[in-house]
Amino acid sequence: MRLDLQKYGDPTLMRFLIARSMDPEKAAKMFVQWQKWRAAFVPNGFIPESEVHDELETRKVYLQGLSKEGNPVLIGKLNKHFPSKDLLQFKKFVVHLLDKAIASGFKGREIGNEKLVAVLDLQHVTYKNVDVRAFIAGFQVLQGYYPERLAKLFILNMPRFFVSVWKMISRFLDKATLEKIVIVSKEEERRNLIKEIGEDTLPEEYGGRSNLVALQDVILPLLED
Repeated sequence: MRLDLQKYGDPTLMRFLIARSMDPEKAAKMFVQWQKWRAAFVPNGFIPESEVHDELETRKVYLQGLSKEGNPVLIGKLNKHFPSKDLLQFKKFVVHLLDKAIASGFKGREIGNEKLVAVLDLQHVTYKNVDVRAFIAGFQVLQGYYPERLAKLFILNMPRFFVSVWKMISRFLDKATLEKIVIVSKEEERRNLIKEIGEDTLPEEYGGRSNLVALQDVILPLLED
């Protein structure tokens, strides 16, 4: 299998190897699939805001800066999400937010091993916010095309009725992804969340000192070639 490795360094290739348990053949196959998907789904190199306007309009995703380890921090409020009538636009939105979050962690240019920390807040969620199809689609994009980009996902304020929903969604997640997910239910876990992300980055409502910053309000500097 011939790979187009131009412009990709060792850190990028290592992510694919780790995602496929250091199996070169499987990693190469995943890398080729990723290149084909990227060329078809993101032909301009990024998803512009104009293509995901409806999803951005809800202001349900926030980009907060960097964690203590230097990882971009994304926060999503599920009570502001409603089942998407356009699953393709939702997938584009996932790509848009992941790309922007990862790019916010670049120091001048991409190294290839940048990761992000995500917080999913389920406070005030009702049945009308439940969108299993979109949840699964989002995780499939993350697992299939963003290998080893997730450092950790904290899930906060999970209501009792959502436990069965989460069990259903979990069946579609691979072991490596599940190991990075922490359902915060104990005070010790909440303290660890604050400690890992840092009070300067975490918004006040989660125990930090910052304000929420909507994804579209974050302006990134131009990157080096």
